[in-house]
Amino acid sequence: MPPTNSTAAARRSRRPVACQTCRQRKVRCSLNITGVPCIGCTQDRTPCIITTRRKQKPDQHQHDGPVLLATPQSPNQSPLQDPARRVELPAFQVQRQQDVSRTVEATAAREAHDIEDEERNGDEIAAAALGQPRRVGEVPFYTGDRTGPASTLDICSPGHSLPRHCLIPANNQTTTLTDDDRDYLQKKGAFTLPKPDTCEGLLRAYFYHVHPIMPVIEVDSILNYQHQGRLGDCNILLLWSVFFVAVNFISPHFYEQEGYVSRKEMKATMYSRAKCMYDNGGEKNKVTLLQASLLLGFWHSEQDEHMQPWYWTGIAINLCQMLGLHRDPDSLRYNSSITDRQRRLWRRLWWTCVFRDRWLGLTLGRPLRINLDDYDQPMSRASDLLSELDSVPEVVFMSYIPSELPKLAEFWIILIELSQLLGKVLVSKSQSAKLISSVDQIKSLEAEIMQCRLPDQDEHDLTSLAKFYAYHVHLHYQALLITLYRPSGSEHPGSFTTSQGGLEQRRLQSKADAAASKSTEIFDILAREDLLEYAGPMTNSPALLVPAMQTHLLNCIYANPLSRRFSFNKLDMCMGVLEELQKTYTVASLFRGIFMKALQQIFPTYGASSTLSQRPLVSTTSVGPVGSQSDSDPVGVSNEGYNQAISDKTGPSMPAGFIDALIDEGSIFDFLDTWSEV
Repeated sequence: MPPTNSTAAARRSRRPVACQTCRQRKVRCSLNITGVPCIGCTQDRTPCIITTRRKQKPDQHQHDGPVLLATPQSPNQSPLQDPARRVELPAFQVQRQQDVSRTVEATAAREAHDIEDEERNGDEIAAAALGQPRRVGEVPFYTGDRTGPASTLDICSPGHSLPRHCLIPANNQTTTLTDDDRDYLQKKGAFTLPKPDTCEGLLRAYFYHVHPIMPVIEVDSILNYQHQGRLGDCNILLLWSVFFVAVNFISPHFYEQEGYVSRKEMKATMYSRAKCMYDNGGEKNKVTLLQASLLLGFWHSEQDEHMQPWYWTGIAINLCQMLGLHRDPDSLRYNSSITDRQRRLWRRLWWTCVFRDRWLGLTLGRPLRINLDDYDQPMSRASDLLSELDSVPEVVFMSYIPSELPKLAEFWIILIELSQLLGKVLVSKSQSAKLISSVDQIKSLEAEIMQCRLPDQDEHDLTSLAKFYAYHVHLHYQALLITLYRPSGSEHPGSFTTSQGGLEQRRLQSKADAAASKSTEIFDILAREDLLEYAGPMTNSPALLVPAMQTHLLNCIYANPLSRRFSFNKLDMCMGVLEELQKTYTVASLFRGIFMKALQQIFPTYGASSTLSQRPLVSTTSVGPVGSQSDSDPVGVSNEGYNQAISDKTGPSMPAGFIDALIDEGSIFDFLDTWSEV
């Protein structure tokens, strides 16, 4: 009996789905079970192609062709009423078996070639480590400590220690961009530099205000490009990173002529272009990526973006350790493959990472990433900053480099020494949860700190720039002392014995108060002498206010009435300094908002009317002793209510732990966690 139409339709609906290859071979296809690709195509390494047929009504002839998709219709409209709305899509492309075979052969050949390249790379690393390079080495490579893969070579060289740092040939180090990436970067403005005079202003600002405390780039390289009129040939990623941090110090004329309404807007654009180049520019040189990461670590923005410095600095530290910059390349014997220029740059990069790690750990309350026992890189020297200047033409030197740089280089070395001590202090405090710091431990750290040599800020003929950086070192020193004294004295009285506990607690608290007052006095001097314009995020100036402000806040609650009044006036003056800094630096606004909320917990009416925004920050005509106004006189008539509240010991009740979280030495941001619970 011949099959009816209904029988044929039923057979068609029951027909199993198969890919084109299995249909041609007339074998069972696993498509219904495994999906795409099927088992046969997977084993043969061939594309699994499915031919889709459009379902037809029984009275229509079937045919292959483009797939027609109808757009959604209204409930009252038939799908066939408007054929013009049907969208025609091309049918699936069927790849010929001959083309498939060629593709498989090409893929296999490429994989075999890649394997050969990978093995050759390992051979070149071993040859460089053995001191038998076949090609000129260009890229720094760190073979690792005793457990690294290259330690295998030590087995073959008994009695002969191999260097851990070597230079290997550059394989595919050239940056290549696809047309799509290049178009994207072009649209983002990454290839459009500012006007020539703006570039000059940005470079000059960088070498005057950033390089003396962040000597992470090679001065002669970028300045020679500028002198030859080929700044566009310089590494674009590094150039945008330099411009980004330099915006903080240029005059308004430059950002206005570039079309920006504020310094913050121009800074955000510079950061956006630098980050765009970092993510999409194809940069492979790890030293360049390290330099850019350190500079981009000064980006602060709103909300949770205040953690960006922590993010970028973490990348920089990782790159440092990947390159082995934490280790002395000459620890075993003098490594002739490393040039003196590289040694100087590596020391500067590593110790800059240590500097950032320590002070960010203090400011953000995060654990230190760099272990005190995990590095043996020799201490940097002032000459490391100055040696590159020999190859800079004199006319360029006079135009871009500050004449005080030799003295500023010495200040930078002192900052590194203070950073090392801060690391020891933070480690001792981080262990306090399990083992409270003993009196002997505190005294030992105190003795080390007291041996630090500090610059003489009253030295005759100091320029304004040098004077600011001298005070800048002193601010770090006072913040270090506060970190050492205040937490142990105010939060851990149980660490002392009964007989000496009270005396030790008062002694440490008194020293913390003195350091906080000294910090406030220094900011008073900076304001009166118009030196705050030199302050910036890389100088830690906004963050250096925090330890002093936390100490003043503590005294606003627990000290005697007269001391509370003085502490309130000092704290109010610090709020005025933050108000001035927040015009340029987002992090200053963040700190000010946090302390504003804390002060309102003590004095509910404290607000904008009681800050320094409506009166001079300091008296510009005062010729009296430094700090006399802030230490003894009320800040203004508007503070009478607060002074009365301080004297009467009145104030609102606060949730337990609220102020303790704010004055904790770990971080100002720990306050946010407590505030969210209030």
